[in-house]
Amino acid sequence: MAALGWLTPRRRSATARSVLAGEASAEAARKSSQEVEETPGTEPESQFPVLGDIQAAAFFDLDNTVMQGASLFHFGRGLYKRKFFETRDLARFAWQQAWFRLAGSEDPEHMQEARDSALSIVKGHRVAELQSIGEEIYDEYMAERIWPGTRALAQAHLDAGQKVWLVTAAPVEIAQVIARRLGLTGALGTVAESVDGVYTGKLVGEPLHGPAKAEAVRALAAAEGLDLSRCAAYSDSHNDIPMLSLVGHPYAINPDTKLRKHARRLDWRLRDYRTGRKAAKVGIPAAAGVGAVAGGTAAAIALHKRRR
Repeated sequence: MAALGWLTPRRRSATARSVLAGEASAEAARKSSQEVEETPGTEPESQFPVLGDIQAAAFFDLDNTVMQGASLFHFGRGLYKRKFFETRDLARFAWQQAWFRLAGSEDPEHMQEARDSALSIVKGHRVAELQSIGEEIYDEYMAERIWPGTRALAQAHLDAGQKVWLVTAAPVEIAQVIARRLGLTGALGTVAESVDGVYTGKLVGEPLHGPAKAEAVRALAAAEGLDLSRCAAYSDSHNDIPMLSLVGHPYAINPDTKLRKHARRLDWRLRDYRTGRKAAKVGIPAAAGVGAVAGGTAAAIALHKRRR
């Protein structure tokens, strides 16, 4: 921590939490990936990713990069269906999802609310229980929301013999389920504290968001013997610029306005799998306007009622 001495106590504390969150996520990701067998690949059509470059890997953000929308919202819907919480909590999750789609990126205040909601909901539950439920929720709400284009990019790295990791603020247990179901190597995610396999309602460090993602990638790369200048990273959000800036091959996927401008300025590669005006805007129908916020909340509750 001596290297942080020039920072104010508050900044040192925030940096230390980011490092702790990153290191905890990297440790959890490596432990999980040891159980996943590598799949032999075939030679990719393009020169990148480079076939057989084992010092290279790919890091993919999850929400709106690999999956349409916020994974935590879909997880919340699944928990609501299983009576983990009340209707008013589902409305809050729906509001956060509507805002995510309206703004096109994560909002720190809403992410804080989502984090606190999730921690209070899972407190006292067993880790194994949430992992099992996560498998069911993936099939119910998430599988059909995977962007085919992003999945193809991930597969190109796998086919080149490289490891592919999700890097997300979502709970690491959920991230690991998604990574496994997509055939990826593993996942870096927010680590919730557990004692004897039971959630305490606290986090290890802080959510894996912004600078913490970069710390997690850095820690994992060091542990795996990767050369970050030969690695690739993919994200939709300007909040992930620290992670994207770490690697030699940054990609902006379905980018928000700030990331799009940043990517163009630095000549980063862009991919957009959205269609029409919503690709240029924020990922919602152009006619929806401000009503999308209220409509998103009502639609989520109505959808649940129709499916009961």
